Amino acid sequence: MPRPFDRSKKRLAVPLWYERTLALILLANYGLVLFDLTYIPLRDFWLQGTVQLSVKVGPFHRVFPKQPVRIFPFNITPYYDWVKGIEPYRSTTAYLELVDELNSKLDEQALDGAGNVQQAQEIDNILAELRQDSAQMIIENPFQIANKTGTFERIKNRMRLHVFGSTDASATESFETFWSKEYLLKNGLTSQLLFFDREIRPLIATNYFREIGENGQPVDNFGLIDFPFFLIFLVDFLGRTRLISLRYRGISWVDAMLWRWYDLFLFLPFFRWLRIIPLTVRLDKAKLMDLNKVKGQATQGFVAIIAEDMTEVIVVRLVEQMQQLVREGALRKILDRAKTTQYIDLNNRNELVEIIRIVSQVLLQKVLPEVEPEVQDFMLYNMQSSLGQIQGYTQLQSLPGVKNMQREMMANMIAIFYQRILTILQSFLEQDKEFERLLENLLTKLTTELNLELNQQHHLEDIEELLIDFLEEFKINYLQKLSEADIERILGNTAI
Repeated sequence: MPRPFDRSKKRLAVPLWYERTLALILLANYGLVLFDLTYIPLRDFWLQGTVQLSVKVGPFHRVFPKQPVRIFPFNITPYYDWVKGIEPYRSTTAYLELVDELNSKLDEQALDGAGNVQQAQEIDNILAELRQDSAQMIIENPFQIANKTGTFERIKNRMRLHVFGSTDASATESFETFWSKEYLLKNGLTSQLLFFDREIRPLIATNYFREIGENGQPVDNFGLIDFPFFLIFLVDFLGRTRLISLRYRGISWVDAMLWRWYDLFLFLPFFRWLRIIPLTVRLDKAKLMDLNKVKGQATQGFVAIIAEDMTEVIVVRLVEQMQQLVREGALRKILDRAKTTQYIDLNNRNELVEIIRIVSQVLLQKVLPEVEPEVQDFMLYNMQSSLGQIQGYTQLQSLPGVKNMQREMMANMIAIFYQRILTILQSFLEQDKEFERLLENLLTKLTTELNLELNQQHHLEDIEELLIDFLEEFKINYLQKLSEADIERILGNTAI
């Protein structure tokens, strides 16, 4: 057993500033872990920094707001993509570069052939290449590798709606029409390129290629970032556990490591989100967060989970044990206590006699004297009611002074009778060995005769059977229907 803290070793205690420093380092590390875990699902946001809500229920489809709202001003993907082994997808990147090349050379005069012939030919070649690359993109679906097929469907639907006004049109024909000279001239060059830059380009730009490592899993270099934190936590863990083994006699270094079991989550290269466990413990110990209420709720929730089953099992087991005792003849042994040789008497006293004596003392010395007025009123009322049924009594009460005199006489009689009976009964409760002997003989004779008569008439077997059935019904109807709400109510009234 670990001994209490030795005051001579206060110098071994961990200072509060150190606790807080390590807690803040762990908090920063956990924030980085959460960022890494959510980076792939939220990469579109980190790439563009915009938010737009799309709601689609059956035929109903709305986007709020119409234009994405920028809430994050920086593009951090060039700095973090290498951690996840992300590279630009070649075909989609080349597609956007080809559109940029078209933007740099395109104008109204070159598009309708009124300008430089060589420039017009280059524009025709770019448009033809865009139509060809669009058709190839639709066939190959380069977004599938990045698990962005849904994004690709949004691109095709937006192009269908823009060109033909319906999502049922052909995506290939939509792109082919959009990148045609006739369509661009007819619908306005500037507005069409603006539509592409606002609606199509951001979706295509979200596509990427992620490398696959030799282990068959996508490349993940987060361990390189996490390694410095790993070293800090490892040194801290070894130091703390060594300190525990020095502070407490009988605790080895390995035992101290088991004592700090929650810190082991800091060294797992997987399930890093479980570091929330040591983080909450560290923040609590560093007094940067008060977790008393959280602890209480967690404890109460845990207790509530098991209390219902445990309560039902324990109480049902108790009832079944009572049924088994009845089957084994416990009721017969109780009734035949005086004759049985297997009954164990711990104090050589008849507990039933003592219980009767104690209850009688309290009843006669404390309770009955206090309720004397109520008893007198009750008896007086009943006597008057009984006398009222006698013929001629009512006429007798009509005489002057008879009614009050009769009431006073009956009240005095009742008071004298009540005091006499109370005095006699109290005298019986004095330490009288003969009284105890006679009372014990009376109880013994009573139980013996009751047991004899029940056995002769075979009533005892019926009572045992009925008692067993009653316990079974009680178990089914009440004990096995303990609800979780009852447990929650009980725990809510209990301080945990």
